[in-house]
Amino acid sequence: MNTEMTLGVVGAGKLGEAIVGGLLKREFLSADQIVASVKHEGSLDRVATRLGVRATLDNIEAVRGRDVVLLAVKPQNMHAVLEEIGDVLTSDQLVISVAASVTTGYVEDRLSLPIPVVRAMPNTPCILGVGMTALCAGQHATSVHLATAEAMFACVGETARVDEGLMDGVTALSASGPAYLYVVIESLAEAGVKLGIPREVSTKLAAQTMLGAATMVLVSKEHPALLKDTVTTPAGCTIDGLLELEEGKLRVTLIKAVVKAAERARQLVEKTSG
Repeated sequence: MNTEMTLGVVGAGKLGEAIVGGLLKREFLSADQIVASVKHEGSLDRVATRLGVRATLDNIEAVRGRDVVLLAVKPQNMHAVLEEIGDVLTSDQLVISVAASVTTGYVEDRLSLPIPVVRAMPNTPCILGVGMTALCAGQHATSVHLATAEAMFACVGETARVDEGLMDGVTALSASGPAYLYVVIESLAEAGVKLGIPREVSTKLAAQTMLGAATMVLVSKEHPALLKDTVTTPAGCTIDGLLELEEGKLRVTLIKAVVKAAERARQLVEKTSG
């Protein structure tokens, strides 16, 4: 446990709660090291009950004097939050933002002092501790600041460091990616139903198969194409299924989906940063 570090969370919604929950579960921090702010009074009991941390309606109270400040607010609310807390933050604090499309420069420009800022792009599976978070550093953040953020988000899944210019691609791939894969799972399950498999069983077969395939890629570190070939026996049924996928342009469609989402993410970044 990191007994020295204190954390202030601005916006203990679903994602903020998931991150704090991961930190507590992994015993990275204890409940008395964390203060979290919420927007509505009705959320105070939720945070206190589920997480056991001190909850407040006052953003300034949540961040003042804290070693690390986690900004888990919606992108459209970031300007107002930074206006509120910008003069309170000091250069010896670390600010981590998980707001989609909000650049480190956007945050830095709205702070009174040169403060280390790390931008994080987690995805929704973080809620279950199996998320993927990409991290990048602002101009004042060092490798030590990045390592701190990395250790925090390792409590809710895997992490990767990227250049900030790649963050729109990250948003399209790993942040939006679960939605694409839910469609794949749903489609496979529907095929099972078509073949007479009960829906509940079919969905479990599809989802566990995807989980297993993903685990094979991560653990073996083999290229997916090589793993695909190990399943595809000569004159077997898998090759017929793959031919149908190629004819239906699944590969191209998935690539185009990610590229299109990245273009949209880039537009949101430009809009937010403007």
